[in-house]
Formats: sequence, structure tokens, C-alpha cells
Amino acid sequence: QVQLVESGGGSVQAGGSLRLSCAASSYTYDRRGMGWFRQAPGKEREGVAVIHSTGSTLYADSVKGRFTISQDNEKNTVYLQMNNLKPEDTAMYYCAATNGGRRTIRLMAPDFPFWGQGTQVTVSS
Repeated sequence: QVQLVESGGGSVQAGGSLRLSCAASSYTYDRRGMGWFRQAPGKEREGVAVIHSTGSTLYADSVKGRFTISQDNEKNTVYLQMNNLKPEDTAMYYCAATNGGRRTIRLMAPDFPFWGQGTQVTVSS
């Protein structure tokens, strides 16, 4: 059974940085995608960034130029480097993963059947 475990959340002041990590176990698909979604209180879950196993990436407009997603395929781990954090980035951040055989990836939660438990990111002004 695929398991995703996030780490790296915390509290920072606006302008600060955090790096999230997500380690996947029992995840051996080829041509797959992994990514990050977030959900703030009272809001819907939204896509933040996704990366295909080939290296292609997608970002939400709100984080372009500030967040960087990367991966270590040997370690089955995906990272999210978050710089210049803003109070509106405050949310629970979830790691997600697709099945295999995907030619492309999208920032759409229904494409991701596997989810982690989430890690909280809080940015104060």
C-alpha cells in the first residue's frame, strides 16, 4: 500500500522560507506524478505544484517565482522549497501521488489517488 509521509512544516514570519519533504513508500509506478496541494480553513483544497517523474512541473500562479518543486526518484521523495512566504500561504499542505502510466500531469486533486496526512504551514505578518 502506498504511503506518503510529509515533514518540514512550521511557523515562520512573512518573507521567510520553509522546505517541505514527502517520502513515498511502496510506490513503484513509472511515468507518475507527485505534488503538493494545500487547504486553508474555510477554503477548498487547491493545487500548489506538481512534478512528473520525467521532471516536468506545474505551478499555481500564486506561487510561481516563490516555490520550487523537486524530486529524488531514487529516494521516492518530493520536495517543496517555499521562499518569500506570505500570510496567505498559511494552510495545511498535503503531498499527493498519481498512479503510473501518466503522460502528463495536472494540478487537479482527482488525478491523485494517494495522499499524505498533511503538514501545517503558518506564516505570520
